Amino acid sequence: MAFRFLHTADWQIGKPFANIAGDSGAELRSQRIKTVESIAQVAIGRAVDAVLVAGDAFDSNEVSDRTIMRTIEALASYNGSWIFLPGNHDAALAHSVWTRMQAMDLPSNIIIADKPEPISLWNDRAIVLPAPLRRRRESLDQTEWFDGASSPDGAARIGLAHGSVANRLPGSADSSNEIPEDRARRADLSYLALGDWHGALNIAPRTWYSGAPEPDRHKANDSGSIFVVDIESHRAPERVEALNVGRYCWVRIDAELVDGTCNGALQALAQLSGEHRSCVVSLNLTGAVSLAERRRLEAELRKWEARLHHLEIDDTGLIDEPTPDDLDALDNSGFVRLAVERLRAKASDASDPDSGTARMALRMMYLDHFAKSA
Repeated sequence: MAFRFLHTADWQIGKPFANIAGDSGAELRSQRIKTVESIAQVAIGRAVDAVLVAGDAFDSNEVSDRTIMRTIEALASYNGSWIFLPGNHDAALAHSVWTRMQAMDLPSNIIIADKPEPISLWNDRAIVLPAPLRRRRESLDQTEWFDGASSPDGAARIGLAHGSVANRLPGSADSSNEIPEDRARRADLSYLALGDWHGALNIAPRTWYSGAPEPDRHKANDSGSIFVVDIESHRAPERVEALNVGRYCWVRIDAELVDGTCNGALQALAQLSGEHRSCVVSLNLTGAVSLAERRRLEAELRKWEARLHHLEIDDTGLIDEPTPDDLDALDNSGFVRLAVERLRAKASDASDPDSGTARMALRMMYLDHFAKSA
């Protein structure tokens, strides 16, 4: 009695991307709907019996009605069952995105799993056991009821939950809405479909995070995919195939400039894989460069800002170290030279609380000099 479904989670539709201004942020927001359309096409192409969304389909309960309607429209091409679990971002509150969605004359194939009760699919070939969150942080394990839930003989038992698997995720992970690591075994599940951890991960036996289908953070956690899951029978091993559907890649680059030049940063950017226009890059610069190299770096980074979808630069750890040639380029004699020498002395004294200001002043003088001579 085989059952095939898509496992996905953490769509975060309506995410504002407040730190990415203008068209770049708007395109990231609109892409989330387009990715849902892609998921619907995969569901059709792979002939799945249902799509299970393990929480956080929406970024918050405050998303606009227009966003909700666009999401419903994005689902329309696949007429199989869509099962949505309320997560911590879109919890099943008394007034929520889900109550508003239900008031929009939903198609019958869209099922909001906002109650902890079994959902039968395809003439009892599969039973979905949902653990909806009714607040952002639940103090009690919402999956406990799975253990005693009955199901027809031979039916695949599929748990659907959103939270952190105890003792398994990294210490930096959010530990709210905790799920026991052996819940799949205790509840005799064929598969436990999870959301909340935005990366794809087989976290425990029969227990999987699908990850976010559209990445939204600079974190190397294998996001950008959905799962096609085949369950041949209740206790048969699950078969999981990851399919990449994400449009944008989020990359963090840490570049330490150690030879006085900016070559390390430029080489790291040149090694970016994929289409540059779809890269959202966070560039963290440390080390030291001459003023001439700082000028070259800034000119090259302006070019990269135009190539990439978005470039965020943190150069607070990058120190200017003026060379004699840098200072000679400013002035060889007189008052300007004296001022430059004093700023250089102050800038090189790490104990001077004004050393950072002095370095900035030298850089501004250098850039202004070349701007006037251009």
